Amino acid sequence: MTTTAARRERQRIQLIDAAERAIAEKGLAGLKARELAQEIGCALGAIYNLVQDMDELVLRVGSRTLARLDAALSVAAPQAPSSPAEAADALVAVALAYAAFARDYLRLWRVLFEHRMAEGSTVPDWAVSEQMTMFRHILGPLGVLLPDGSEAERVLLSRTLFSAVHGVVLVGLEEKLIAVPRRELDHEIEKLVRLVSSGLVANQKR
Repeated sequence: MTTTAARRERQRIQLIDAAERAIAEKGLAGLKARELAQEIGCALGAIYNLVQDMDELVLRVGSRTLARLDAALSVAAPQAPSSPAEAADALVAVALAYAAFARDYLRLWRVLFEHRMAEGSTVPDWAVSEQMTMFRHILGPLGVLLPDGSEAERVLLSRTLFSAVHGVVLVGLEEKLIAVPRRELDHEIEKLVRLVSSGLVANQKR
């Protein structure tokens, strides 16, 4: 890498760092291009030599958030389950780790779902791929709970289960609505996941 390219890459990382701090402190509304330029010591227009647009910058921050989330979920359920009971435990562990991550990185986590691309733009393939990677933490256990199901069925179910848990977490952490104490929220999440898991096992036995 040439000196110029290395300097540009360092500045690009500084920009993403600054954007991440801004979002963590103020949410997506706190992300201002002019303030970011001042923080990293460049002209406003120079930002767009480092990223294509503000959408890409938000996605780059989101990429870091997803990497942290992936690591947290991997720690929660590090081994592949070999029985329905282990699969249910793994899904519970993953769901609770997801809720804990949302609490710990609340504003960064929210941006993963609040951000909308500018009209006429689409989410790039690399970002979609990173988002889809998260579902492997659900698909693995579902393969044990739904051994006779097709891949398409398991993929659909993984998205449904994620949506259900995500919805519980989202509402439970929303202080303007009905913020739920951590212990009670975790209990409800576990109950939901175990009900789904037991239902899948029961259906397999029919």
